[in-house]
Amino acid sequence: MERKKIVVVGGSAAGAKAAAKARRLDEFAEITLIQKTAELSMASCGYPYYIGGVFNDRRELLCSPAGVVRDTTFFAKAKAIEALVETEVVAIERAAKLVRCRRVKTGEEFSRPYDTLILCTGAKARRLPVPGHDLAGVTTLLTMADTDYLRAVRDGGTVRQAVVVGGGLIGVEACEALHRAGMEVAVVEALDQVLTFLDRDLAMLVENHMRAKGVRVETGKRVAEFLGREGNLVGVRLADGAVIDCQVAVVAAGVAPNSDLARDAGLAIGPSGGIVVDAYMQTSDEAIFAAGDCVEIESRISGAPVFAPMGDLANLEGRVAGENAICGRTVTFPGTYHTGICKVFDYSAGITGLSLAAAAKLGLADCRAVVNAGPDKPNFMGGKLLVSRILVAGPERRLMGFQCVGPGDVGRQVATAAMAILGKLRVEALVHADLPYAPPYSLAIDHFIASAHIMENTLKGRMAGISASEVWAKLQKGERPFFIDGRTPQEFEEMHLGIGEQLIPLGALRSRLAELPADKDAEIICFCKISLRGYEMIPILRAHGYRNVRVMEGGIMAWPYPRKK
Repeated sequence: MERKKIVVVGGSAAGAKAAAKARRLDEFAEITLIQKTAELSMASCGYPYYIGGVFNDRRELLCSPAGVVRDTTFFAKAKAIEALVETEVVAIERAAKLVRCRRVKTGEEFSRPYDTLILCTGAKARRLPVPGHDLAGVTTLLTMADTDYLRAVRDGGTVRQAVVVGGGLIGVEACEALHRAGMEVAVVEALDQVLTFLDRDLAMLVENHMRAKGVRVETGKRVAEFLGREGNLVGVRLADGAVIDCQVAVVAAGVAPNSDLARDAGLAIGPSGGIVVDAYMQTSDEAIFAAGDCVEIESRISGAPVFAPMGDLANLEGRVAGENAICGRTVTFPGTYHTGICKVFDYSAGITGLSLAAAAKLGLADCRAVVNAGPDKPNFMGGKLLVSRILVAGPERRLMGFQCVGPGDVGRQVATAAMAILGKLRVEALVHADLPYAPPYSLAIDHFIASAHIMENTLKGRMAGISASEVWAKLQKGERPFFIDGRTPQEFEEMHLGIGEQLIPLGALRSRLAELPADKDAEIICFCKISLRGYEMIPILRAHGYRNVRVMEGGIMAWPYPRKK
């Protein structure tokens, strides 16, 4: 029996998964895994937590769930896979069906034949083409080498000031890691918000939390130059002339597909620079598959090809590529709903599907979105705040997006929403979702279900909402609606917005109607801490003839702008 030859290029998430899946389906195939660096199957999403000292054993980044380091010996003995580390594939000869390789340390060159090739070459960090980018102290955070450098900086204890360039996932995680190491940290983001997968108002809540932790957040600012002295970084100059002193700078300006090898071999490359693959993870060459951060996949929302460099997706794609390499075109990878989450100090920030801003860019018709703020479980069980936005679209009112931020259990909320989007569920189904309940885990009506209730009430006309960002825009234009804060005097004294609101506790509203505008068409906006009492004011005011009454969604807890107290 002729043994099938499988060569996998890239030994991180997608590559290791593809090779392992292929082995489980064919005990006798000759499987070779080729990796440019010394490490295999790295838990790259764990890099910031190792740098920050959440755990201190470097080997944990390379271990299996059973605690065994996944090195060449592990792959040889447990998987019967030949893993060639510190070996670079320099060219693919498609006609001859072989790859040309070079040993990184010695320069020795050799070739390996294949029947099926799987490319999992990952991503490369985007660098800033500004003066000083090559100074000692300027680094990225993508590789184990980057991680080892930043961990050594942490352990050295001499660096006191750091700048993170970029406020995306890697940037905010790097920020927390450096802050945990005792450094003063500044985050510089060229766009007007961090975490651009979120709508801006929710991102501002995250920014406020970062500032409360002592981080300097500069949005809408660009780095013009890295400043050095004797070859070492001493500061960052922004485009507006401001200088931020620092001894280390992490450039987290995003990543791009590492697709040069595929491009040089003549494989089809998409508009993002990623390798074009079909649902079987097959490239434009039927003998070559590709998976992970080097490819473009389909957005399950828009149907367009997208670059989605996420560790979970890389594993899923690699699994499909490995199976099809052995069994032929039998399984497919359907694409992504753009689900993601990150930790930002005591907050989490997550999304699945579309943000309101992304829906607008797609021109999604008949879109409705509402904000919900509230605890993830009862206060007597230590409930923590969640602020979320739920988005539905189309005449069928299907769930199309969900964002959530806060110190509460964001992961559970986003996971629930992701499965609801996968199931193409409508609001009518979400309001009666049968989710697990007990006080240690959730409210009797879970936050996600309550979000659906708010949406249902809005769609039925029982609630007219206005977001905090819409209220802020009114104030900036000089508009002055009549604001009612429905909390108690004690709550008001402890915290209030100071936007001209009138304190009228919910229980006193019926007896204080004379304090409201005489004009029944005057705009009235009600709120409280989370706007539950604000919502309860609406039927009262409507019953007394007020026709233009809205509730500020999420209340004070969803307000990201300056407040008086």
